[in-house]
Amino acid sequence: MNRIIVWHRRDLRIYDNTALNAACKTAKEILPLFIFADDILKERDDFSPACVKFMCESLAELCESYRRIGGKLILRKGKFIEVLKQVVKETEARAVYFNEDYEPTAKERDKKATEELKKMGVEVKAFKDQVCFSSKEILTQQGRPYTVFTPYKKNWLSQIDKVPSPNDNVRDIVTPDIFSISVPALSELGLTFEGNLLIKGGERCGRAQLQHFLENKIRHYKEKRDFPSEEGTSLLSAHLRFGTVSVREIVDKSRKELEKVKGKEKDGIETFISEIIWRDFYFQILDHFPHVEKESFRPEYRALSWENREDYFEAWKNGRTGFPIVDAAMRQLNQTGWMHNRLRMIVASFLTKDLLIDWRWGEKYFMQKLVDGDMAANNGGWQWSASTGTDAQPYFRIFNPISQSKKFDAEGKFIKKFVPELENVPEKYIHNPAEVLQASPLLQSELGVRLGIDYPLPIVNHEKQREKALKMFKQAAERKI
Repeated sequence: MNRIIVWHRRDLRIYDNTALNAACKTAKEILPLFIFADDILKERDDFSPACVKFMCESLAELCESYRRIGGKLILRKGKFIEVLKQVVKETEARAVYFNEDYEPTAKERDKKATEELKKMGVEVKAFKDQVCFSSKEILTQQGRPYTVFTPYKKNWLSQIDKVPSPNDNVRDIVTPDIFSISVPALSELGLTFEGNLLIKGGERCGRAQLQHFLENKIRHYKEKRDFPSEEGTSLLSAHLRFGTVSVREIVDKSRKELEKVKGKEKDGIETFISEIIWRDFYFQILDHFPHVEKESFRPEYRALSWENREDYFEAWKNGRTGFPIVDAAMRQLNQTGWMHNRLRMIVASFLTKDLLIDWRWGEKYFMQKLVDGDMAANNGGWQWSASTGTDAQPYFRIFNPISQSKKFDAEGKFIKKFVPELENVPEKYIHNPAEVLQASPLLQSELGVRLGIDYPLPIVNHEKQREKALKMFKQAAERKI
C-alpha cells in the first residue's frame, strides 16, 4: 500500500514539518503517529510534569489540526519499536518518516528502530527539522566541530542564506481509520503539576506567540531581554522544544523584520537571531560530544572537589537561600515551570560558585521542573555557568548575586512578585536585606519581615565562597597538569 507513517516526536505541528511535507509528496495515505513511551517515564527521574503537560496540550491540538485537514493523529502507548512494528503490520505501510533528534538516547532509539523496520522491508527516512544547520554542516576549515561559540556564529551567519524557507502548508491528507488512544491526563502518566504554566502548548499558541514577539518585542530584544520584570523575551523556548513552531519560520520572519530596521532595532533582531544560533551550537556540541550529557566538557574539571551540601541544595531548590534574586528565580521556576534566561545564569552560578554544588545537580533539577527542558540547551547553559563547558571564558566568571540583582531588577519588582515576604522592604534594602535589617529588629517590625523567621538570612558569604570556588578550580586545573 502507498502509505507512509510520519512518526512525530519533537515536531508537534503541521506547518513546515519536514518529514510530513516529504511524506505528502510521495504517498497517497499518511499515518501520523505519536507514541507515549510509558516505560521511559517510569525509568527516568528527570521528566518535568510541566514539560509533559505542555506536550499533552500540544498533542490535543495536533489531533484537532489533523482532523481539520481530513487526517487523524494515531496515539499509542508502549515501547517505541514494538508500537512502530505493530502499526506497520496493521496498515501495511511501506515507509516510516521522522525528523532527526540529537540526544544520545534518542539517537540510539532511532538506530534500533531503523534496523528493525528495515528487517521488515520498510523504508526509513530521517530529516533535518529542529535545527537550521546540522552538526556536520557548520565545521572548521579542518572539518572539525567548533567548540567556541563566536567563530561558530560567524560561520553560521556566513551561510544564513542556506537556511531553508518554510515549506508550504499541508492542506489535506487521507489517514486510514485505525485504533488510537486519547491524549492521557497527566495523572494517567503518574505525574502531577500544581503550578500555573506560564506558556500554553499547541501550534496555534506557538505561532501566535511568534507573531506577537515579532510585532511588539523583537526590535527591543537586546535592551529588554535581561530584565525579568519586563516582558522582553520571546517565550518561544517550549515551542521550540516540542516543535510547535518551526525554527525556519522564526529565522525567516526575523530576517524579514531585519530588512525593515536599522540602529538599535537592528541590534535587537540580530541579538535574537544570535540566540537561535546558540541553540544550534549546543545541539552540535551534544551530537559531536555526547559525553557532556554526564560529565564536564573540559577534562580538567571532571574531578572538581564539589562540597555538595544537601542542606544548601534544598535551600536553593526551595528559594530559601537569603539572596532575594536567587530565591525569586527559583520560586518562579517551581510555580510556573519557566525561568527567565538571565536568572538561569544567576542561579546556576550561585549553585556552583557560591554553594559549591556539582552543576549536574542543578541541571537535573531544571529538567525536573522546566516546561522547556531541552537537554542540549540546558546542559550547555549549566556548563557555561559552571565554567566546565565549551566557552573560552576562564573559571573566574563568578556572578555576584547582589550586584546582578541591583543591575537587572533595580526596583525589586520581580523579587517582590515571587518573594512576597519582602513586599514592604524598600528598594534600597531589597537586594540584600540582611545587610541593614539584621541589625535593626525595630525596622524589621516596621517592614513586617523577621529575618531568620519570615525570610532566611543568607546561607553563605558570597566573597568567602568566591575565594573557595577559585581555589577549587585552580586545584583541579593543577591536578590535570
